[in-house]
Amino acid sequence: MTNRSGAGAVRPLALAWVGRHLDVGERIVRTEALHGGITAEMRRLTVGTRDGGTRDLVLRTFVDPLFVENAEELLNREADVLALLAGTAVPAPEPVAVDPTAAQCEYPSLLMTHLAGRTVLDDEGLEARVPLLARQLVAIHALRPAERPQAYEAWTTADAVVPPEGADAAAWAAATDVIRRPAPPCAGRFLHRDFHPGNVLFDVTPPSPAGPRITPANPRITGVVDWVQTSWGPADLDVAHCSTNLALLHGPAWGLRFAEAYEEAGGVLAATASERLYWRLLDGLAFATGLQWVTRPWREAGRAELTTRAAERRLDAYVTALLDTLG
Repeated sequence: MTNRSGAGAVRPLALAWVGRHLDVGERIVRTEALHGGITAEMRRLTVGTRDGGTRDLVLRTFVDPLFVENAEELLNREADVLALLAGTAVPAPEPVAVDPTAAQCEYPSLLMTHLAGRTVLDDEGLEARVPLLARQLVAIHALRPAERPQAYEAWTTADAVVPPEGADAAAWAAATDVIRRPAPPCAGRFLHRDFHPGNVLFDVTPPSPAGPRITPANPRITGVVDWVQTSWGPADLDVAHCSTNLALLHGPAWGLRFAEAYEEAGGVLAATASERLYWRLLDGLAFATGLQWVTRPWREAGRAELTTRAAERRLDAYVTALLDTLG
């Protein structure tokens, strides 16, 4: 029976739209809200098949007015990218249907296949996962589509940077001066643009009340999700974004470590330390005004200690470490 109430409920028009894209004899038997997203509502839809089995789909719905306004571009881009990734070395969902202007659903929506695996944000096992993240990102950057996606957009400017409360004022002033410079020249690459542990699935079992999450001795990545920001730009920018997330999740040292892992996996970064510093700070400083939104899904996933204030302290330490290491 379909769950028509609570966080997992699917709105009536969207439910009817999804139904039109199922095979004959199939029906939705269960819906579940997926946590961890910041920009959209995500739901897993369990579909009963004609042979008595089930299969899962995922429904992305933009409801925030800011994202509804840009939904046509974002959802069409993601649907196109998912179609492009089919058959490549990058595991990603496959598009099923898209209603980018809410012509049939209550809100703009994308229906896609569901991938096995779960996000893992724990400190335990991180040493084994970081090289996997790096190798996966190298594989993404190796893609050469016939038609390039749009050029990347910076997510902050020097004039927009607001240091966290209690941050090292001198360090943040120096960091802001770095990104005030013109962007370094770079070779373009196919970018995920929002690559971080929260958008990567691993083959682990979920935690249970009776015991901890079970992580395989040799974990593997089962999927990369959330391709709405896909663009063309420097590999350093994707590396920078994952590095910042790792620094906030696990400590500044892991943010510094990721770039090394990326190069060990065969990735190529900017030639000079000053260029690398520019991209790393361009991403890191962009987090300063949005940490309350970034940390919320992490706490929902079980990292209760990652309050906004804790993330502010880690971001400050990471920015200082970048200046000490690359400045």
